[in-house]
Amino acid sequence: MPIHPTAIIDKTAELDGTVEVGPYAVIGAHVHIGEGSIVEAHASVKGPAFIGKRNVISSFAAVGGDPQDVSYQGEATELHIGDDNKIREYATLQRGTLKGDGKTVVGNGNLFMAYSHVAHDCRIGNHVIMANVATLAGHVEIEDYATLGGVVAVQQFSRIGAYCYVGGMSGINLDVPPYMLLEGTRNQLRIVGLNRIGLKRHGFSKETLAQIDKVYRVLFRSPELLLKEALEEAKVVAGGCPQALHLVDFIKNSSRGVVRRVTEKN
Repeated sequence: MPIHPTAIIDKTAELDGTVEVGPYAVIGAHVHIGEGSIVEAHASVKGPAFIGKRNVISSFAAVGGDPQDVSYQGEATELHIGDDNKIREYATLQRGTLKGDGKTVVGNGNLFMAYSHVAHDCRIGNHVIMANVATLAGHVEIEDYATLGGVVAVQQFSRIGAYCYVGGMSGINLDVPPYMLLEGTRNQLRIVGLNRIGLKRHGFSKETLAQIDKVYRVLFRSPELLLKEALEEAKVVAGGCPQALHLVDFIKNSSRGVVRRVTEKN
């Protein structure tokens, strides 16, 4: 496949023979790109970076740049990206730091819309959507199928649970439990219910949804219970359902604290 003659590719870069590279793209040292991937015009890819198959890096995206961390002193840290990701215009994904095992890791099938930002040492799962200008500080973890709306900002070391939906303009400074709809800024963060439509679209059965709902009501709509008591009861109510138990374990294992304010009316 063609590599445009104006593209600049470091001699240490390793590109599969099927990789497309557009005009004026720059691919730096120690970059590895798998088959079927596309690097569009004016995109920048720096290394060390290991990029899998069938990824699309759009024009003016900056992938694999130095971490924005004052402690970074030029160490050879890495960015690992899986397969089938779409990295749109002006999105930025940066390498890790030694404080985070030296790696930023991105899974498969994710969509990073224009101007989104993945900072150093983040861990992104699979099929995550980050809308325009959604921004992650360092060391953020996002589980599979989570969606961040436009202009969402996530504070460092926060965790975003699976299948949740964070509304646009939200500011996240606590862990966001799986399966939730959430919105608000910092001290005004609130859960507005389960992401029922999203869960149905992803094939959750009625039985599984019912078990998640039971656990949700114990954990978030039983103000008479202390958190420890709610977690114990929720584990019983989960009835062995893996998805419902994941919600319990996510909250139990949170060191930062989770969003628990609920404004749902029914």
